[in-house]
Amino acid sequence: MSFYQTLLTETAKEREVLFNLPIIKAGATGQVSLPAYVAFLTEAYHHVKHTVPLLMLCGAKLPEHYEWLREAVAEYIEEELGHQEWILNDIQACGADAEAVRHGQPGLATEIMVAYAYDMINRINPLGFFGMVLVLEGTSVALATQAGASLQTNLGLGNKAFSYLTSHGALDVGHTDFYEGLVNKIENEKERALLIRSAKNFYKLYGDIFRELGDRYLPANSVPNSPQVAV
Repeated sequence: MSFYQTLLTETAKEREVLFNLPIIKAGATGQVSLPAYVAFLTEAYHHVKHTVPLLMLCGAKLPEHYEWLREAVAEYIEEELGHQEWILNDIQACGADAEAVRHGQPGLATEIMVAYAYDMINRINPLGFFGMVLVLEGTSVALATQAGASLQTNLGLGNKAFSYLTSHGALDVGHTDFYEGLVNKIENEKERALLIRSAKNFYKLYGDIFRELGDRYLPANSVPNSPQVAV
């Protein structure tokens, strides 16, 4: 079994918990309100705007023997430039105030996830940041395109309100293949264990963002009428 497959196997429980959170299941079938969708985009903006700075920091912190990985990080940076602006454009297309979001503050869960990402790179090991990459890109591939189509139908909005979800889901399919090739080159067992632990933690932290959104926008004891999401 490749290390990438081991990584997926070891994080399967955490991934299942995330994918089956009530608000994610509701979003996948379009069963959320416009304010809830805008709130999701708001939190997405406040973590996506850190993607390029985090990648740059990660690349700078990698030791010399990971020069091959630093070069890959540079490729990631090119792909990720400006994605936060897509989100603001979507927010504007939803009729909300994109500039208020730009100058606003994230929710606590988003703040904590971003802080953990910086702390992982600065204090623990820059390789741990790739746990966050697994979580965010894997979630996009599994859910983003489906959710975008369902929400567009149910909310009656145009394509301009869904550029982040629809394009990101498709874009991250290629990123996932690229990611698989990279992590399979990591041979140090301690660093592999770190990456697994990091991914588990990021699944929990990313899930907390959706738990906060669910507390705000789903009725108490609401269970969306949809089947369990396969992982």
